[in-house]
Amino acid sequence: MSNKGFVSYSLIVFNICGFAEAAESCNVILDKVESTLPEGVPENFATDYKLQEIISKAVELLPGVWKLSGNFHEAIASYRRALLRHWNLDKATIARIQKEFAVFLLYGGVDATPPKLRYQVEGSFVPKNNVEEAVLLLMILLRDSSLKRIEWDASIVDHLCFGLSVSGGLEGLAKQVEEFLPGVLERKLRYYTLSLCYHGMGEDVVALNLLRILLSKSENPNCIKGLLLASKICGENPNYAVEGVDYAHRALTELHGGCPQMASIANCLLGISLSDEARCSVMDSERVKKHFEALQALKTAERTMIERIPKIIYHLSLENADQRNLDVALSYAKQLLKLEGESSLDGWILVARILSAQKRYSDAENVIDAALDQTGKWSQKDLLRTKAKLQIAQGRAKNAVETCTLLLALIHVQSRRTGVLSKGNRSHERSLELEIWIDLAKIYISLSQWRDAEVCLCKSKAISPHSASRWHAVGLLYQAKSLHKEALDAFVEALGNQDTYVPSLISTANILRQKGNNQSVSLAETYLSAAVQLDRMNHSAWSSLGLVYKQRGKDYKATECFEAAEVLEESAPVEPFR
Repeated sequence: MSNKGFVSYSLIVFNICGFAEAAESCNVILDKVESTLPEGVPENFATDYKLQEIISKAVELLPGVWKLSGNFHEAIASYRRALLRHWNLDKATIARIQKEFAVFLLYGGVDATPPKLRYQVEGSFVPKNNVEEAVLLLMILLRDSSLKRIEWDASIVDHLCFGLSVSGGLEGLAKQVEEFLPGVLERKLRYYTLSLCYHGMGEDVVALNLLRILLSKSENPNCIKGLLLASKICGENPNYAVEGVDYAHRALTELHGGCPQMASIANCLLGISLSDEARCSVMDSERVKKHFEALQALKTAERTMIERIPKIIYHLSLENADQRNLDVALSYAKQLLKLEGESSLDGWILVARILSAQKRYSDAENVIDAALDQTGKWSQKDLLRTKAKLQIAQGRAKNAVETCTLLLALIHVQSRRTGVLSKGNRSHERSLELEIWIDLAKIYISLSQWRDAEVCLCKSKAISPHSASRWHAVGLLYQAKSLHKEALDAFVEALGNQDTYVPSLISTANILRQKGNNQSVSLAETYLSAAVQLDRMNHSAWSSLGLVYKQRGKDYKATECFEAAEVLEESAPVEPFR
């Protein structure tokens, strides 16, 4: 049978038979072309236009027909065959195949094995999984679009954003967007896409600066997505709380009468930023007002959401816990666990912290144990640290040492297994390890095991020699040995590294107060006033300030401080809610 006759027969099969038979027919066409032209279809083959058109259609349609027949692995093989063999296809056809294949790899739900060795060129990049292969195809499409080889398709960026975000390759996407020629991507979309990339990379200052440009009067001040993202970033840093409130208010203004679900998110972001602003307020009246507004905004978010949003429930629980509405906070935290199918680490830890604030330490530890049973080994670190704190609160120092030791072993094993971590994850791991060594040192200090405490502090020094918390622990060790001068020097060193570190403000003040002279007591009052301003819920700060006032003969103020300290101590969690 001639080539043209065979093609006609295949088209008839395609129209009247099932998808599997049609796919087999297309396969026969391509096998015949490959056997006839093993080096690929030559470029001058286009002289027979009709035959070239049939080949192009067969190459392009075959993967789709395999998908319709349910044979997804054959579809993947056909896509690769179409792209890796030379079929003399035009650029538009190649681009369509590349995009369809990338979309299928990202969303098809089928695990694709790496390309066969026959297609791998020595020294070239070989994708290891679906996402890597899809990203490679989309990057090629993006390059061809930016060079005007094919028509611009905005959906390529959307798919690439998804692929790189799930694979942690946002830095590569940001680089691609920054290298776009003028006119390829609209300026406003460029700013927003870059801000998303940098936010995902943990570069929030860069992301916020890009959003400030986007939301300026000369660009797009009413961009709802940009306003919400800017408010979210500001809500994660108390220094930008006021700015976050402004962005959330602007988003709500633009959403007036619009999507209730987005309005719910905007109210949630408003509540988060108002809560941050409240904690930074100097005046008590302003702080109470902002806390009230934050709670109202979060309640509005809850009332207006169409579907239950875990983030809103979490922050409602957190805000109520901060304001010591512990029963309400616990109710919301339990709702969060149920909403997320008991899979939320933050939910489990929040429930345990609230229970610890109610002095239900045993119940809190049972909650952590339940969470550990349902959590993978590599995700247990924060749970184990909370468990150690609960054991310390119950006077079980030896159990706490065992838990901390297990946690350190877990960190070290994981660091060897995972190799290179992202910047954000690496920073978190090192910070956690530092704090665990310091926690261990404090336990050994409480047990008067000075040598063990010194070893732990030495380990922490290797991680961060200038850490305020490390220097504070050094001061506690000296203080336990009755070396008060050395202890004071260590606490002052901690404040030199972080002048807002509340534990060192309190400890420095306590040593100064014990000196007894007017100048030292006056200085102690200054330190403690700063401590209660920075952390209004710290019962130790209020208690120590009461002792200073009593020493100075200010009995009325001392009584107020002692009463505040007593109330706060009754509802103090083993570790801060936030």
